[in-house]
This record gives sequence, structure tokens and C-alpha cells, in this order.
Amino acid sequence: MAQTVPGPEQAADLTIPADATVVSTTVAEERVSVASQWQLMWWRFRKHKLAMIAAVVVIIFYAMVVFADFLAYADPEVSDAQRGLIAPQPIVWFDPDSGAFFPHVPGLVGKRDPLTFKRVYAVDPSVKVPIVFFAEGFEYKLLGFIPTNRHLIGVGDGGQAEQSIFIMGTDIQGRDMWSRLMFATRISLTIGLVGVSASLVLGVVLGGISGYFGGWTDTVVQRLIEILRSIPTIPLWMGLAAAVPQDWSVLQVYFSITIIISLIGWTELARVVRGRFLSLRQEDFVMAAELSGCNQMRIIFVHMVPLFLSHIIAATTLALPFMIVSETSLSYLGLGLRPPAISWGVLLQQAQNVQTIAISPWLLLPSIPVIIVILAFNFLGDGLRDAADPYSR
Repeated sequence: MAQTVPGPEQAADLTIPADATVVSTTVAEERVSVASQWQLMWWRFRKHKLAMIAAVVVIIFYAMVVFADFLAYADPEVSDAQRGLIAPQPIVWFDPDSGAFFPHVPGLVGKRDPLTFKRVYAVDPSVKVPIVFFAEGFEYKLLGFIPTNRHLIGVGDGGQAEQSIFIMGTDIQGRDMWSRLMFATRISLTIGLVGVSASLVLGVVLGGISGYFGGWTDTVVQRLIEILRSIPTIPLWMGLAAAVPQDWSVLQVYFSITIIISLIGWTELARVVRGRFLSLRQEDFVMAAELSGCNQMRIIFVHMVPLFLSHIIAATTLALPFMIVSETSLSYLGLGLRPPAISWGVLLQQAQNVQTIAISPWLLLPSIPVIIVILAFNFLGDGLRDAADPYSR
């Protein structure tokens, strides 16, 4: 069978175009070749979806730390024994009669239990307590210096939120659990942040000095680390908590707990930093810095530490959950912060009794943000650790 040979016009139509995939690959490779280490880390971190979600959760929680007064609709210290152990109220967003948008909570009617003679509250559907956004309430200073009395939600018609709204119920003293949880989030997360910052400084400085100088300096620092790591944790906490004077203010106890946690948590990072310094101090760029006249502190913090700064950031992120859990555990056991301080551990102190949990299970609600924050920090740390080495596949 004869075959038709394509003409010049048909041959022009059969010409294969340039491979767009090869071009795009070349552009991507050029982009990577000129990118900084932080850009490479960010590009790889964005691919870790779980870490991105965890980062958003962490940002939300630290936004709660900044705006805790605004989010709390009631004064966390206002108590009333008549309102003790009120169950959480659900927020109804639409009017069941008209179907219109009308956020409110059902009213409560108090009565005396004939068996226990305790005051109990029952829901009264006929009473609707309207919820108003950006309502007036107790006075505070927004961001620490702006005096205001506006809160995210409140009660309409000039009512008092402390007597009408109980989104998460009340504790045994009649204090609003939602408002106390907002303030507890501020204390617990800032203790973790301050404690990690102090541990980071101690770990990098002592670990860097130990690995760079070596000799008797390395021996002293390593023996100190071994001594601290060999001390049983719980007896150490109990002894230090007993040494804290009972008449100290909340601020003094806050800083003492922060220092205690920091003095325990720096040892692991110091060992990692020491190992990296031992491998880096013989490199050519370190010897070049020494020959050019750089002092030893400049070589440590300007030339050597930035090489594994990404690893330090990942280690710091993974250390934050340990700090938060340590404070919560200490306060829960009565060895850390004590009332009138408000933290997650202090709130959970009322949930130590099994009978109390069976009767008032909402007292365990402060454990939910603890779990969420710990998981979020761990996922975020995993993502940062994977992104710390942008050249790995």
C-alpha cells in the first residue's frame, strides 16, 4: 500500500513544541539555587499540612493569651456560693418561635434540693437571656495599656454577665469557668514560653562553651548536666515547692516556678549543641575566623550557632509542651502555682475527686486545651524538624 508523504505545510504542523515540563523544572531549580535557608525551610514546611494546621492552632491560643480580658465576659475572681456548680449553658443562636437570628441562653431557676438541701438550678425555656457582642463588662487594660470595659460577649439590657451567662458552667465557688479558663491560658502558655526562652539561653551558651573550649570546661559542664539529670524529678519538685515561702505573691511564685522549670529543661539542648560544636570547631571557616582575629564569643554566636539555628528552633518548639505539662502537673499536685493564681493546673485541682467528676464533669474541661496545645506543639515541632534540613528528600 502506498504511503502518503506529508508536505512541507503538514510537516510544520507535526513539529514537536518545546517541553514545558523541562522549562518549568529549570526555573524551579534556579529558584531553589538562589533561595536562602529560611526560604527553603518555609517552602518545605508548607508541604507539611498537619504542621500548618498546628501552627494555626498555636497562633489562636497565643491570641487568646493577648486578648484574654476581652474574651472573658466575667471577672474570674467574682464568686457567689449560691451559683456554685452550675452546669454549662448552651448558646441558642436562633429564636425557636420566630426562627430569627437571636443569640441567647436559656434562663436558670434556682431551687433547694429536698434531699441534699443544696441549691440546684434547672433550665427555664420561657426565659431567654440575650447575648450581645462587644458588650460592656468589668474594666481592664487591653494590651496592658488601653483602658476599656468592652468584651466579646455580654448580656443585653444592662444585665450582668456574671449572673446570667455560664457557657462552661461554674466551679464550686460560683466562679465562671470560661472566664477563668481564658486567664489560665495566659498564665500557663506564658510560663512555658518564658521557661523555654531561659532554657534556650542556658542550653546554647553552656553547650556552646562546653563544645568549643573542651578540656576542663567541657568536663565541668557535662558533670553538671549529669548531676541535674540524675536527680529524681518529683522529689526535686516537692523539695523546691516546700522551699517557696507561703507568703509570696502570685508574681513571685510565678517567676520561681519558671526558674525551676528552666533549670531542669536546659540539659538536653546543651548536649545537642555540644555535639554540634565538637564537629564544627575543626572546620576551615572556624580556623579562618580565629586567624582573622575574631574573639571566641563572636565565633560561637556569629559563625557557629547560625549553622544549626533551624535545629534549635525545632528543639525549642518540642520543648514547649514539656514546660506546659510540667507547670500543669506541678499546679495540679499543689506543688506549683496556688490560688488565687489561675492556671490550667489550678483549675484542674477541683477535679481530683472522682465523686466531684461524676457530679460535675465540666470541671474537667480545662484538660481539653491542655491536650490540644500539647498535640499542636508536637505536630508543629515535627514539621519544623523536617523542614530544618531543606536539602533532604
